[in-house]
Amino acid sequence: MIRRRTLALAALSLSLFSPIALHAQTTEHIQIDARAQTTPFPHFWEQIFGSGRAILSLRQSYRDDLHTVKNVTDLRAVRFHGIFLDEVGLYDPDAMTQNPGQAAEKVKGAGIYNFSYIDQIYDGLLAAGVRPFVELSFMPRKMAADPNQTQSFFYKPVVSPPKDYALWDAMITAFAQHLIARYGIDEVATWDFEVWNEPNLDFWGGRPNMPTYFELYDHTAMALKKVNQRIRVGGPSTAQAAYVADFLKHCKDQNIPVDFASTHVYANDTAKDVFHIDEQIPRDQMVYRAVRKVHEEIAASPYPKMPLIFSEYNASYSNEPDVTDTTYMGPWMANNIRQCDGLTEAMSYWTFSDIFEEQGVVRTPFYGGFGLVAADGIPKPALNAFALLHQLGDHRIKLESESVLATKSDDGRVEIALWNYAPPFGSGASYTPPPTSPGAAKSFDMTFAGVASNATVEVWRVDDNHGNAVKKFDAMGRPAGSLTQDQIKQLRAAGAMNPPEKVHLTGGHLQISVPEHGLALIVVKEKRP
Repeated sequence: MIRRRTLALAALSLSLFSPIALHAQTTEHIQIDARAQTTPFPHFWEQIFGSGRAILSLRQSYRDDLHTVKNVTDLRAVRFHGIFLDEVGLYDPDAMTQNPGQAAEKVKGAGIYNFSYIDQIYDGLLAAGVRPFVELSFMPRKMAADPNQTQSFFYKPVVSPPKDYALWDAMITAFAQHLIARYGIDEVATWDFEVWNEPNLDFWGGRPNMPTYFELYDHTAMALKKVNQRIRVGGPSTAQAAYVADFLKHCKDQNIPVDFASTHVYANDTAKDVFHIDEQIPRDQMVYRAVRKVHEEIAASPYPKMPLIFSEYNASYSNEPDVTDTTYMGPWMANNIRQCDGLTEAMSYWTFSDIFEEQGVVRTPFYGGFGLVAADGIPKPALNAFALLHQLGDHRIKLESESVLATKSDDGRVEIALWNYAPPFGSGASYTPPPTSPGAAKSFDMTFAGVASNATVEVWRVDDNHGNAVKKFDAMGRPAGSLTQDQIKQLRAAGAMNPPEKVHLTGGHLQISVPEHGLALIVVKEKRP
């Protein structure tokens, strides 16, 4: 497949071109042969999603958002912090029981564990057709060596090591035994158990942090495997793509079981933190370069075939409304998928919903939250971007392009994602509205082979004028605080996915323009007889 770039003025079909087509724009010429050899293209980017902490999954709004995302993606598992937080109620050695007609008495033995909320949490996920990706965190306060050692999140998780590893081992054992008794080993063996969260940051209080984390991992992995060898366990769940090589070497040297390696990266992480170099790595390159780094570390490790899961990633680790709330996310996601294909088993987008309280209770629906769905069930452009990218096929057609992903499906359809990447309009916590004079659109001049020359084509879009609730929110003056029911209704309607444009190839040819920060999906529905 070939491409070439020219500079053209858009004097093109108004049905396929946006109002900014009068601007000079780059044209990319693409040739796509549906008969070409393909490579497998598993949808690694949409199978696991993060979410707010465990207890939030009991809210109806959380479950509504889960249903929304499940409907438009291949969501199979959800990862969250805090299944061992005191608010979930698992561990209390001072628990009391009250029997009718008897005085209250201390619960002995297994009675120190209360699985009531844990069962409701996991039952809710499984009822939605979603399995848990079990992050084993944080420390129950009454088990902590230092119960005052907390992290700064709104809910103040205790990050201390246990005062006695015998207590931790017993809790992990009881936890695993209960899950198998309730759900069966055939189900639980499909879950991933990840030990802790980002121990190289302030989420772990052991010092020195990684050697003491390795101790935690060793105890946890051994306890789980003693319950059943089929339980999948992994780590080190680090921030900034760190310590994976050290972790795998430790497991090999100490003969500690490990079934997958996990780590995290965000597109605004610094090169100094991730690579220990002085370089300005742009936001559209950071995630890919970090994934490639860890992929290569694993290939050189004692476990060269170890599955790699990036169990957190996003375009920003901070609340940047110009980034995670906007149409910027469509091109960023598509480009990230293009680059990371083949380097990782799965990537868990953080998060599927803004039902999320790490910085406190949400005050406005568009504050730069991580989620695909804003407060009040308002779909963000990122949700629609995931819905478009979900339609890509399972076989990738090789193209030498930085703005195109071409796939095909077993039923003969050909699916092409096209995007016009540009950096965010602003940066940081303050929001910058899109400029009144948009940047240049990008034109794609496509020639198809191996399909009917007049095949039916659907064109789906996410851009400033399609599937973008933020534009309506701007028009409302970005109201602070709670919205009225009418405002919520308007924003939900504005954020809904637009129906596709229906066109046909002309002599196997199609030309389309994509505005700045725009993402389009082309679905060619008829193969050559």
